[in-house]
Amino acid sequence: MKSRSNGSLLSRHRSTPRALRSKWILALVVAAAGSAAYAGNVLATPSSGLSTTTLAESQFSSFFAQGHAFPPAWGALMAAYGNTDVYVVDNKIDPGGTTGWHSHPGPSLILVVSGEVTNYTTEDRNCAGHTYTAGQGFVDAGGKDEHTLRNNGTAEAETIAVQLIPHGQPRKIDAPTNPTDCPV
Repeated sequence: MKSRSNGSLLSRHRSTPRALRSKWILALVVAAAGSAAYAGNVLATPSSGLSTTTLAESQFSSFFAQGHAFPPAWGALMAAYGNTDVYVVDNKIDPGGTTGWHSHPGPSLILVVSGEVTNYTTEDRNCAGHTYTAGQGFVDAGGKDEHTLRNNGTAEAETIAVQLIPHGQPRKIDAPTNPTDCPV
């Protein structure tokens, strides 16, 4: 009886070739997923000398806002359809620092608080970039346009970004590689 019981125990702990193959396939899938995640982080164009702080974050439902003033003739129009995450983000970039190539799924208003930043975009095939100094601002339309901000100055640069992002989407999407021949 003992041998019968031991035989049953042994047969319960033996793996069939099919079970072993399933375990190996699972191990390979897990290893491949881990490698892909690691490669995605390694291959992303890195930021350097960048400090980012989210100052505020709120969710808005659909909205439509229109403003105007006379004189002078001035008007503004803003709309979002669907739930929208709104962020106010403070970026500080050291001299020579960069945000790395990235995109946003929604538009951003960028205000340069101090120093200067140069915005390089995939839309500019000459890689000339456009430099903005303290008191200036620009609009990043978001979507598929990838860009990087670089501090080519000698002092720390600071920007405040007001971003409208579709609810639940990432605020910033790192580009896996430099999308242009631009050396920045």
